[in-house]
Amino acid sequence: MNRHISEANHSKNLYEQVYDYINHRIDRGEWQTHDKLPSIRDLARAMNVHRLTVFKAYQLLKQKQRVYVKDKSGYFVSPTYRHEVPMNDAHISTSIQRNYLSDIQQIPATYQFSQAIIDPNLLPNHYFSEYMKNVFDLYPKVLGSYSPLQGDEELRGALAEYFLQTENLYVSADEVLITTGAQQAIDFVAEVLIKPRDTVFLERPTYSAAIDIFRQKEARIIPIDIHPYGYDLDRVEYLMKKHKPRLFYINPTFHNPTGYTLPKEQRKMLVDLAERYRCVLVEDDPFHDIFFDHKPPHPLFSYDTSGCVIYIRSFSKYISPGLRIASVCCRPWLMKQLLIAKSLSDNGTPLLNQKIFLHYFLSSRMQNHLEKLRIALNVRKGLMEEALSTTDWKWESPNGGFNLWVNVPEHIHVDTLFKQSIEQSVSFVPGEYFDPERTMKFWIRLSYSFANEKDIKDGIRRLRAVIIS
Repeated sequence: MNRHISEANHSKNLYEQVYDYINHRIDRGEWQTHDKLPSIRDLARAMNVHRLTVFKAYQLLKQKQRVYVKDKSGYFVSPTYRHEVPMNDAHISTSIQRNYLSDIQQIPATYQFSQAIIDPNLLPNHYFSEYMKNVFDLYPKVLGSYSPLQGDEELRGALAEYFLQTENLYVSADEVLITTGAQQAIDFVAEVLIKPRDTVFLERPTYSAAIDIFRQKEARIIPIDIHPYGYDLDRVEYLMKKHKPRLFYINPTFHNPTGYTLPKEQRKMLVDLAERYRCVLVEDDPFHDIFFDHKPPHPLFSYDTSGCVIYIRSFSKYISPGLRIASVCCRPWLMKQLLIAKSLSDNGTPLLNQKIFLHYFLSSRMQNHLEKLRIALNVRKGLMEEALSTTDWKWESPNGGFNLWVNVPEHIHVDTLFKQSIEQSVSFVPGEYFDPERTMKFWIRLSYSFANEKDIKDGIRRLRAVIIS
């Protein structure tokens, strides 16, 4: 057995081949959740390898949360991050990574504080409906046409000009890719850049779906703490030097879930570090236009001269969620590979959606409406903060975005609070879902963007009542 495994891939260490063998049997369902795995001694004998080799494989499986250990009992298959399928359904892959945030957001609740999207009543829906009719007049054949793979050329050119005028980004239309939402863009980047066991830095906390995507690629995740002041850059440099990460996924502007914004001076320094240690920075920027007091700093992409930053700009959350429009700005070395990933996914974002977005977003009326939208969201944020002010909970008031990142006292069990809140039809997201290590047990994310003013007051009142009870 040892000879067969080692011949399968000479480039891998022996313990990695043992890891792959065990992982494969778990994925195939041969070993089920909570099944006891062979002892180190027995597996070493069966595979004709040293016991230390099997031990290292088990340690890697434990790190990946594929197995867990019971004292004096051995190793067992972990239920964490596995997608369970019936044993007789052999055609369904067991390696699909579950999206835990999506699970929570699908729970019915009257008071929805789990969804970081805009209340549809805040959007100019009547104007939007009229504008769609105008698009058909401008492009009568739009429904009979596929989009170019990279995206509509007119839209890519308009976005390149928009980024130059508003954010000082020097990017050509050929360096812009249109994707069906930001999550698709993150998935493409992970598909192109990440191989199993590559090291990836993720902020702690970070966007939950990004954790799921990189786990799906079997990346080795190193968390980087984000603070109200940004990162500890000395720590970041130390970890880059030690681990040589393939990429660092960041959300530096009105960060999800914390609302923190990386200062201008740190942005340039982080780009310098990325260039020095050959680390790709994946900059996810879904809330850039939702600022309250003053505009945020320019994206990190504006400081990049070597092609080490990939810039993902999403518009779906606050312009038109139904259109699912996002863009990726990157240099030519990466664009070719992203286009291959795009061709294998959907072969192009729907052209109608792109044309509608082009004329809707760039219209003067929509840009004026953004100013009103910022005021409305700032009001809702203030109402939520006022409603929470009678508690002993703590948070940093963000200057933009959709969320409050709230620290609850240690006597409150967030799992219990969540279950009891759902019974009262109040939904939020427990903080551990944003934590690559799943240890942030005393934090919750409350989104103020979807619920209206009355629901915010009533919903937080119900949440406070759950705490008291």
